[in-house]
Amino acid sequence: MSETTLSSLRSLMASHSPPLDALVVPSEDYHQSEYVSARDKRREFVSGFSGSAGLALITKNEARLWTDGRYFLQALQQLSDEWTLMRMGEDPLVEVWISDNLPEEANIGVDSWCVSIDTANRWWKSFAKKNQKLVTTTTDLVDEVWKTRPPSEMSPVVVHPLEFAGRSVSDKLEDLRSKLKQERARGLVIAALDEVAWLYNIRGTDVAYCPVVHAFAILTTNSAFLYVDKKKVSDEANAYFKGLGIEVREYTDVISDVSLLASDRLVSSFASKIGQPEGTKDMEIDVDQPDRLWVDPTSCCYALYSKLDADKVLLQPSPISLSKALKNPVELEGIKKAHVRDGAAVVQYLVWLDKQMQELYGASGYFLEAEANKKKPSETSKLTEVTVSDKLESLRAAKEHFRGLSFPTISSVGSNAAIIHYSPEPEACAEMDPDKIYLCDSGAQYLDGTTDITRTVHFGKPSAHEKECYTAVLKGHVALGNARFPKGTNGYTLDILARAPLWKYGLDYRHGTGHGVGSYLCVHEGPHQVSFRPSARNVPLQATMTVTDEPGYYEDGNFGIRLENVLVVNDAETEFNFGDKGYLQFEHITWAPYQVKLINLDQLTREEIDWLNTYHSNCKDILAPFMNQTEMEWLKKATEPVSVSA
Repeated sequence: MSETTLSSLRSLMASHSPPLDALVVPSEDYHQSEYVSARDKRREFVSGFSGSAGLALITKNEARLWTDGRYFLQALQQLSDEWTLMRMGEDPLVEVWISDNLPEEANIGVDSWCVSIDTANRWWKSFAKKNQKLVTTTTDLVDEVWKTRPPSEMSPVVVHPLEFAGRSVSDKLEDLRSKLKQERARGLVIAALDEVAWLYNIRGTDVAYCPVVHAFAILTTNSAFLYVDKKKVSDEANAYFKGLGIEVREYTDVISDVSLLASDRLVSSFASKIGQPEGTKDMEIDVDQPDRLWVDPTSCCYALYSKLDADKVLLQPSPISLSKALKNPVELEGIKKAHVRDGAAVVQYLVWLDKQMQELYGASGYFLEAEANKKKPSETSKLTEVTVSDKLESLRAAKEHFRGLSFPTISSVGSNAAIIHYSPEPEACAEMDPDKIYLCDSGAQYLDGTTDITRTVHFGKPSAHEKECYTAVLKGHVALGNARFPKGTNGYTLDILARAPLWKYGLDYRHGTGHGVGSYLCVHEGPHQVSFRPSARNVPLQATMTVTDEPGYYEDGNFGIRLENVLVVNDAETEFNFGDKGYLQFEHITWAPYQVKLINLDQLTREEIDWLNTYHSNCKDILAPFMNQTEMEWLKKATEPVSVSA
């Protein structure tokens, strides 16, 4: 990003009607997505910061970037001197900073397609103190100065087969319509890409790592619409939608159709037969409130909301979000199988990497704890963070149903591992080092499930401090994974279990402990989470949800440690049932060993050692069918039972 970009934007701000005192450039696209396509990375284009979360603010003479704790180090490295980093959780929120630092009646511009209803309303409220105004720009000003903006993605809409989806579209539509009736609403606007994909059992490749299509949907009591670039819809896909009574309209028609929906004039050519069994009547809506429209304030953009009558909008979380998070039996079976194949790829990778580190770098290896007999590989044979992660991807790609990675692999050596969401670049990444910790957080998309796993290893002699930190992270990881808790418990309550062993030493980490995982969908999925963030209070954990268990510790400039498995929430059999609530527990579905060399075994309790031995034994048995003889010998050694010496 050059100085020219900022000066060009400031010129457009000055000539805008009304003139703008500031311009907000969010990270999100028109669907409030976490991961966006290349052409929607406007915040990255203006600031140079490539993390997935953040917000840029450009004023007449300042440029500031807000991001969260996962990205503080990365932002400091990527931002030029023109930019000031604002640390979320430590510095004032953007709306507070604007209210405090910009003049009375200042105009703050934003593209209303790229900001959610919730965020826009929060800003309005904050700006009102000084009569400052949120101005929705006529066009996206960034697009006007971004001369090399990538073109729109033109990948086809793919029907996701029932053998993987596990639930028919008709069944999902019927269930949603009953929820509309319960809430006395006549329609639902669906903006989140993974919700559209889940509801209509479709997938695509419009966004890297997330198998979604750029599309909106509208569902009413008797009609269903899909808004997508029609060039992406094949004859076969058209026939599929027609058979379901889903009317396909152009992506850009959504704004006019939301206006028609608001005035109850949105009509489908299939209206009489949508997704309802023959012989059933259209659902009747309670006459007291026939006119409400359901909109999710976190995923729907302000541009669409502005076309609705605010008094007739039901602003609450999309009913699809929770339905999608509760996996059906086919999805659960699929995600477990995907994790077995994925675990096999990770173990094959560790076997390969162990051998390479010993041969090329003179490392003592995965099992022995000794200083490296330092070798210097040739320029052509040296290993880097990128070349090794490419190897891991190739091992995954050989597995059944592989469709790509689920996020950019975090392959990080030494101090780079302290950058929580580090993403190595071929021209600027580190070489592998036998004397430093290596952290690898990776995942894949398979037709039957989405995976996410982190392992931290050392191929030389770890320091006593590194082992102490690894052991504390492992103890937290095990404590959360072994938890039993009453139904109705949320992830905010459970988060402390993963942190307590670290807190004992005065250590902590700046990210959440767990997120939901999609079923061949987004690797980060709500509405539930395990986190210190207050939003984790909103949704209790329920049986059939998936959630990650990923505590860590990061020492700036030195190393980073994270351990991550995906868990499934199951009903628990308990001796008693206080309050008749029922209880829940977790089931680990990720399979790859923990490095015993990094564990201080005398710091583990008997229960923790028993758990580790059982997990490792299961790991060996479950992955055995995928291993050749060499790999199996390595895996047997990596999963040998451990005990504390007397």
